[in-house]
Amino acid sequence: MVSSEYERRIAARFATFDQDGNGWIDREDFSAAAKSLLAEFGATARSDKGQALYAGAEAFWQGMAGIADRDGDQRITREEFVTGAVKRLRDNPERFAEIARPFLHAALAVADTDGDGAATVADTVRMLKVLGVPDDIAKTTAAALDADSDGRVGEQDIVPAFARYFTVPE
Repeated sequence: MVSSEYERRIAARFATFDQDGNGWIDREDFSAAAKSLLAEFGATARSDKGQALYAGAEAFWQGMAGIADRDGDQRITREEFVTGAVKRLRDNPERFAEIARPFLHAALAVADTDGDGAATVADTVRMLKVLGVPDDIAKTTAAALDADSDGRVGEQDIVPAFARYFTVPE
């Protein structure tokens, strides 16, 4: 199934989305990610931030399903994920960024504990870890996202980085 280096690297990204490890990505994986983020930061599902996060998760799921769920069964297999990325995203990482933006915007708002429009590097690490990124990689990534070294990570930092990570050019 995986023939090129690009495809191998994209296949490795699959596990990040498969939150429950059942071998496919579905709506529940996105809901689980939202629920975990809210729990980590002490926000409720009924709060404005919670509602925005769940709406962003649903929009992200719908965008991913539109790109990758070729058989329409409301589940994205590893093969569908890789094929979708190769055929629809490799040459257009901005499309992936736009699909992910509502979720990332809302996730950053949840992690923005002081309401200034950006999350601290430490809170970004917490957010990444909740989403399944290993501790050492979360720390390195969060520090790198703080490109201007102001100790804050905003949407302008995370959305393009997220798109690059999941569309990994050859």
